[in-house]
Amino acid sequence: MTQHQLPIYIIDAFTDTLFKGNQAAVVPLEHWLPESTMQSIASENNLSETAFFVKNREGVFEIRWFSPLKEIDFCGHATLASAYVIFNHLGHPFCITFWAKAVGKIEVNALENELIEMRFPNREPVRVLDVPEALKTGLSIEPLEFYQNQQAYFAVYANEDDVKNVVPDLEKLKTLTPLDVVVTAPSKEYDFASRYFWPANGGVEDPVTGSIHAGLAPFWSKRLGKQSLIALQASKRSGVLYCCVEKECVFVSGACVEYMQGTIGLLA
Repeated sequence: MTQHQLPIYIIDAFTDTLFKGNQAAVVPLEHWLPESTMQSIASENNLSETAFFVKNREGVFEIRWFSPLKEIDFCGHATLASAYVIFNHLGHPFCITFWAKAVGKIEVNALENELIEMRFPNREPVRVLDVPEALKTGLSIEPLEFYQNQQAYFAVYANEDDVKNVVPDLEKLKTLTPLDVVVTAPSKEYDFASRYFWPANGGVEDPVTGSIHAGLAPFWSKRLGKQSLIALQASKRSGVLYCCVEKECVFVSGACVEYMQGTIGLLA
């Protein structure tokens, strides 16, 4: 048997400080690996997501994301981390396009202020009136109202302290699969704050969730009457996201810090 070497990078996304933000593993590929192998690598990494990408003949980077448990339809922080790797290690111009089956094209640009900007589809949530019982009772502090988009239920609170102090009942929230749960409120220092729970799809709490800001930013844009917003994800690691809302899309930007690069040895 021979050993096949794959490059791997671990990037802290949505932060300019090492050991903050959300960790993503990035594995550039020349050809797709079997799905079971990619899932095994993601489970071994045991990070929120591991991103794999292949550059196709049109120059577009086809990207897939895996949590330790399953393949994920849409992941913002691992896309940000992948763009960082392409810009800084693969010698690519500072404007690229990703493609993912559930999202379509994601245009990414490196900005002058060392932020990386991603163009997401606008996934504004809609009000939920028939609230599942597991959602009503699955959060230790009762929200003011509930919303939903393709990805998650949104539990809206009056203030940031409620977001920071709420305790999820993970067994109840797990029954809401395939939807996750984001809790959110206006912020003291930023425009809005959130936390993200996904026990059925990835783990207990995601440190920083870029994808959900395709829904959070439009929601708070209307509430606050602002097109440009700065968001805090108030997890233990925490992260900051810069959002700009347009009718059809949401621009989400953030910084990255490289933690590690190495190789994976696969026997073939």
